[in-house]
Amino acid sequence: MSIHFTVSDLTRNLFHSLGLDHERAPRPLNAEQSLLLECYLAGQVPESAWSDYVFETPDLARHAEARRSHH
Repeated sequence: MSIHFTVSDLTRNLFHSLGLDHERAPRPLNAEQSLLLECYLAGQVPESAWSDYVFETPDLARHAEARRSHH
């Protein structure tokens, strides 16, 4: 069995995992993610932990940037 990826597939996956695929609007956050975002914006979540959360859910970074740009 072999698995084949093209460079464009790998690049697209990398951009998605880093939250850099801005062509789509961020999906709505659930209650837990909204609370996490509020805590991060209030300075209660360390950057190292935040980067772990953003790696798992790139939309968190988009929501944080949107909130910062409105203030």
